[in-house]
Amino acid sequence: MADARNASTAGAFERDESYINDRITSDAPAGDPTGERVGAMRWPVEPGRYRLVAARACPWAHRSVIVRRLLGLEDVISLGLVSPTHGEESWRFDLDPDGRDPVLGIHLLREAYDARVPDYPKGITVPAIVDVPTGQVVTNDFPQITLDLSTEWREHHRDGAPDLWPEALREEMEPLMRRIYTEVNNGVYRCGFAADQQAYDDAYDRLWHALDWLEDHLRERRYLVGDHITEADVRLYTTLVRFDAVYHGHFKCNRQKLSEMPVLAAYLRDLFQTPGFGDTTDFVQIKEHYYVVHTDINPTKVVPKGPDLAGLLEPSGRQGLGGTPWGSGTAPGPVPEAERVPAASTPLGERAWV
Repeated sequence: MADARNASTAGAFERDESYINDRITSDAPAGDPTGERVGAMRWPVEPGRYRLVAARACPWAHRSVIVRRLLGLEDVISLGLVSPTHGEESWRFDLDPDGRDPVLGIHLLREAYDARVPDYPKGITVPAIVDVPTGQVVTNDFPQITLDLSTEWREHHRDGAPDLWPEALREEMEPLMRRIYTEVNNGVYRCGFAADQQAYDDAYDRLWHALDWLEDHLRERRYLVGDHITEADVRLYTTLVRFDAVYHGHFKCNRQKLSEMPVLAAYLRDLFQTPGFGDTTDFVQIKEHYYVVHTDINPTKVVPKGPDLAGLLEPSGRQGLGGTPWGSGTAPGPVPEAERVPAASTPLGERAWV
């Protein structure tokens, strides 16, 4: 998402959590969406109708890219990628020829927001699902987007797709995912954008309390909940994989590197080497986004060359804890050629993810 943020009078970071929270549901009538206003509409599940607009750099958008790949929805919901940097007004399609999305025909993601709500007054955020026929944003409610991909689009999942939101585990998953969001996903931002020392100190202590808890929680279990990958693991991964590259230094989350925490480091290596995770992670774009866009933190826009992330390819040793990534399912196939992360953007060097 864009850095929708403000500082309270106490200097603490606060995130704007209001979204266009329409939903695409399997029980919505075909044709036009039903509802009276933005936030009340239900749009029908229709393969080929929608385009997921994401940024590889953004952890919130990265979730949706991972889930789409794990569930095998690449031929059902198309993917548009914006550039890792953006201006005050919008994310841009600078990665495409002529800076124009080839499906939506727009230069700025703001154009899709304004098509839905003229002069859209809030932050232009990713991920966003856009209705291709009308060019309007359907939703940018990133926590709900991935849950709906798992449930409402089930009829279109690939054979062997994992159950990322298993009904039997939801009661356990919901508070865990909420804690991961408030303390870790958003916790690194509270550190990075704290406006005074006390706000930073408080945010720092909260973050490391949560990371220490996760280090203990994962010591004798391979995944956060149950015996295979779930939505909870996806949500934690997108913060952990950015930790040493940007959050440790750029956001001052620097008690230690994640690679120095043996359990979380091994857990991250396990996920990174799992199809859908490492093969959707672009470290070049991640670093460019944070170090170039956040000029209030890094006014020089200098992007650091390090750290060395080759350790992500070392064996995790976590298979002995039991469980399998896919449960009773199977791994996704190769990444579609048009969606592959460049080899230079991964620790693999000359080898591209396939």
